[in-house]
Amino acid sequence: MEQFRQIGEVLGSLKALLVFRDNIQINERQCFLLYDVYNSAYDSIAEEMRLNLRFEEKNTNKWRILEQPLREVYGVCREGEAYVKQCLETKDWLAKALLLHHNSDCVELHIHNLLCCIPSVFEAIDMVGEISGSDQDEIQKKKRLYHGKYLKDYRDWKLFQRKFGKQYLVSQEFCNRCEMVLKEDKWVMLNRIKDKKILGLSKNEQRLLDFLFESFDGSEPFNGKLLPLSILLKSKDYQVRRRLGGRSQYKEIIWFGESFVTRHFLGDPEPLLPDISSLLSLSHPNINNFLCGFADEEKKEWFLVMELMSKDLLSYIKEICGPRKRIPFSLPVAVDLMLQIARGMEYLHLNRIYHGDLNSSNILVRARASSNIFTEGNYLLAKVSGFGLASVRSSTNQNETFPFIWYAPEVLEEQEQTGHAENSKYSEKADVYSFGMVCFELLTGKVPFEDGHLQGDKMSRNIRAGERPLFPFQTPKYVTNFTKKCWHADPKQRPSFSSICRILRYMKRFISLNPFDYNNQQDPPVPLLDYFDIESSLLRNSTSWGCPDQFSSISQIPFHMFVYRSLEKEKTNSSSKDTSEESGSDAASICGDEGVNIIDDTLPSAQERKSLTSSDSMNKRLSISKKPSDAKTKKPGLSPPPIAGLTELC
Repeated sequence: MEQFRQIGEVLGSLKALLVFRDNIQINERQCFLLYDVYNSAYDSIAEEMRLNLRFEEKNTNKWRILEQPLREVYGVCREGEAYVKQCLETKDWLAKALLLHHNSDCVELHIHNLLCCIPSVFEAIDMVGEISGSDQDEIQKKKRLYHGKYLKDYRDWKLFQRKFGKQYLVSQEFCNRCEMVLKEDKWVMLNRIKDKKILGLSKNEQRLLDFLFESFDGSEPFNGKLLPLSILLKSKDYQVRRRLGGRSQYKEIIWFGESFVTRHFLGDPEPLLPDISSLLSLSHPNINNFLCGFADEEKKEWFLVMELMSKDLLSYIKEICGPRKRIPFSLPVAVDLMLQIARGMEYLHLNRIYHGDLNSSNILVRARASSNIFTEGNYLLAKVSGFGLASVRSSTNQNETFPFIWYAPEVLEEQEQTGHAENSKYSEKADVYSFGMVCFELLTGKVPFEDGHLQGDKMSRNIRAGERPLFPFQTPKYVTNFTKKCWHADPKQRPSFSSICRILRYMKRFISLNPFDYNNQQDPPVPLLDYFDIESSLLRNSTSWGCPDQFSSISQIPFHMFVYRSLEKEKTNSSSKDTSEESGSDAASICGDEGVNIIDDTLPSAQERKSLTSSDSMNKRLSISKKPSDAKTKKPGLSPPPIAGLTELC
């Protein structure tokens, strides 16, 4: 209950901020959408709690499973509040416009994170609701009711949206707003630029406004236009603060009162203009965005301006691990970082950009606004960098001794055949292999193979032969199996980043619903099924499952998690039923009666549930019968683990 109260406090703070909504100069439509979605989430959670939970039980162990899912929603709301504050600040408008002019953090970061949390909250409420009260007949009725929620019929996106869209915040109205809000902000920005251009601005500021206008207007091909370098270097407040990472080509600068990073190149940029145009058009919260570019045609030098982050992941891990080599992140934080990196890579691959050099030096991090309210550890914002412009790429890897330890076996084989690393063909599956190595670093705090069991020239040969880093024994098995799948020797066996994102979201849901102290307890809870098996089954049986578009990757998140849960229940129920048949027992499975037939063509909504407490009303909706199941081989290890002192409820 305390976590729910805190969510309400943040919403009150946001409401107070939006008293000055007319002062929002950048991305105001996204800010309004964010506030509306947060309020809808609060109302939806409140309604589910009111209909399913008993207030007098709030301080009992029954409500414990709700704490972490609600705490995560609270953290998401805190981050959204910080974003709105950033958009409200009017100081140094031009720098803010450069930094946020095609920023999609509202939709792609804050709403994404909220939609990941909401299914866990509702599932936790259902679990508590099933065991609330003391009337056993009522408890059994509620179990049958919740079981009917996960029917096969609702594994269709359109049916799911029609039935559960409002509850899970993905109604058609919401999807339409998500599609329109970025276009609306673009239109508002164009009008703001027109207003600013008539003011008494300097020549350099006018040129920057022209750049912003052309990048938005779309009436003429943008073609990665590079502005004269003098606009950057001769700005009145431009100054270089420091070199970054010991590499002279990266520098932190102050410009128009804001901190940025510049990357310096030598040579003629003309052949690279198509690539530069592509980079300048990208925008995602989990990639290091390129904001604008400058060139001096006579000196043949040019700069790209990027957003500033705190440090790279490799340096961060080294700092917090220390000489004792302790594990750098708790499991929830590590999995959260894995999902962010995977989302950045998914976005690049959807834009047909393959990284080719993904490692912890090319992942930048900074503290998140919510990091101080999580007890498990410091949560970070992660951004993939070092991609694009392969022909002028310089290694950013700080482990220069063996840079190939992140490369896929097929890349190492090609390099050996050609003798040149630059000629290696980048591919999606090679990036997935490198991602697996980054996951190893996040989970262990170690650079792959740093334990010394592979050395020198043997390392490359043995990697191609199938040698991989060794996990500590205490690493949860389901996480190590996930990582091993990513670095599989056969590229065809490695998943896509879209599949990886779906699996990691569901893995986060499992961790959220299974609170566990990984430092002081043995035998951590494990999922009932391998999530790769669920994903593979869905990819085989649905041609549209693995084809995300620009907005379905956000709006369909609750649906994907619902389908995962539906299949998980189906498979575990079948296993439980087979076990019961083999033992000759007629006892019901852990989900109650398995043969629940829905007679009505719709399931009861949250508003209808109050009317289902009597036997007569329940029988109008449900017809209960026992059905024989097909004989199946018993699968070992599927006994449900305890969840926060409660039995796993389906």
